[in-house]
Amino acid sequence: MIIVTGAIHTLAATHGPMLAACLEHCRRSRSESGCIAHNVHVDCEDPCRLVFVEFWDDEAALRAHFQVPASRAFAAYARANASEPPEIVIHRAETVPL
Repeated sequence: MIIVTGAIHTLAATHGPMLAACLEHCRRSRSESGCIAHNVHVDCEDPCRLVFVEFWDDEAALRAHFQVPASRAFAAYARANASEPPEIVIHRAETVPL
């Protein structure tokens, strides 16, 4: 499994449109093959920070996601409208039985 974490810092004036774009991106991404979960959350300590948590079946599914034209358009929009460069970290994970 692949886990992606990331964040976008918004400007207060553009927070609403950025949040709407993030929500649309998550909803669309959930329909992609290999997407287990794709969510955005508002940081409780910094409301202008939008945090992404994504789960993908494998690296191939994530790479395919990055090639979807709508994903590329969202990434360009986020870079252009964030108050600082977006953050992204990609992890390989395995389930650990308890």
